[in-house]
Amino acid sequence: MAENGTQPNREVPRKTLSGWLALPLTLVLLLGGLALGILAFVTGTAEDIVWWMLAVGMVGMILGFISFGGYFTLQPNEARVLLLFGEYKGTVREHGFHFANPFYSNGPAGTQGEEAAAKARQMSGIPGASGKQAPRAQRQGPRRYKISLRARTLNMEKIKVNDKRGNPIEIAAVVVWRVGDTAQAMFDVDDYENYVATQSETALRHLAGNYAYDHGEETEGAHEITLRSDLEEVSVALRHELQDRLAKAGVIVEEARLTHLAYSPEIAQAMLRRQQAEAVIAARQKIVHGAVSMVDMALRELSERSVVELDDERKASMVSNLMVVLCGESEVHPVVNTGTLYA
Repeated sequence: MAENGTQPNREVPRKTLSGWLALPLTLVLLLGGLALGILAFVTGTAEDIVWWMLAVGMVGMILGFISFGGYFTLQPNEARVLLLFGEYKGTVREHGFHFANPFYSNGPAGTQGEEAAAKARQMSGIPGASGKQAPRAQRQGPRRYKISLRARTLNMEKIKVNDKRGNPIEIAAVVVWRVGDTAQAMFDVDDYENYVATQSETALRHLAGNYAYDHGEETEGAHEITLRSDLEEVSVALRHELQDRLAKAGVIVEEARLTHLAYSPEIAQAMLRRQQAEAVIAARQKIVHGAVSMVDMALRELSERSVVELDDERKASMVSNLMVVLCGESEVHPVVNTGTLYA
């Protein structure tokens, strides 16, 4: 049961008659009706026309013309939703030439489809969002409630949001999706393409607020998922959230991935200096740690091999000299001491 108390629609597979089998019957009705009409005038007289032949011929021709409305074609990965006087009858997914009830609704005109597609492109940041150039499939008159089942790409524009720590960042993502349930896409939402674009932006904003841009000092050493360091985990989380949001429209999310991530321009320089300072501190810590290890090893080796006996004062002097040599940035110039430390 849906949250709003209404049962969600479910797709019902529907088989139709092959158009190649129904086409001869339509031609028989048209040509047969025309022949009967002509025969009614030929065999009759001016005063006595064979009215039953004329009536049957006209009915056959009318049925033939009406049946032409039941033919339609489907390309691979395309489906048609069948509606009869407002009632859902099923969905045809098999590609080819089909014949169905000619009274099935043909769907909205191409102009409405162009406006919906232009709005979806404008929301998603796809080039051509002004609506001047409509998709080829939308410009060919009535759409007969056809829905593309092909994978589609939604390339979202950069948006400015605050991360978990309140830092303003710029983020963008690309979403690969396709329609999985045509009944839900057609009847459970008003415009499923616009719905995908809107919900994708909402999900991206919510995701950015749940994670920090990068590790901070307070989380140093802790395993925290961040937007910058854990792209795979963040992409999986974005895909799951999108799937939960778009399931109502019968949409399947194939892939979702971040395409842009950066601090906002107003704090980018400050954050860059902070990262540089953190990098310098981390490098210094490794240098000091290595220097202390080397000094400890030198003193231990000298003591174990009895190379020289050092008292505490000479050890302190040696440690000081080694630390200066190992931790200094400039080139070291040795000074030879010809005297004694006790002089």
